[in-house]
Amino acid sequence: MPQKAWSNKRERQYEHIKESEKKQGASTKRAKEIAARTVNKERARSGEARESSKLSRTDMSSGQRGGQRSGTNRPKGRTKEQLYNEAKRMGVEGRSRMNKQQLQRAVDRRK
Repeated sequence: MPQKAWSNKRERQYEHIKESEKKQGASTKRAKEIAARTVNKERARSGEARESSKLSRTDMSSGQRGGQRSGTNRPKGRTKEQLYNEAKRMGVEGRSRMNKQQLQRAVDRRK
């Protein structure tokens, strides 16, 4: 909890975000930074912060932005680069000429 001015609610929010980021693979330092930035932005949006930038007050909330990115109908899962590296480890031939969908099928067939 980097700030003494945070309420109990904001401290819980900070801890929750920090733990979530760590579970997703972020370093402790990066998780703390993301959590603090998110909490501070929410404080600014709700009028709890003494000072805040105009962007913090007028931009969409962190929850909305995350929801927009994660709620699309695009295929989820590994990136093309991740699939390529996995195919390389498995020794899939012709992987450099494959697109993402082809890499996905080739990797899935090898498992």
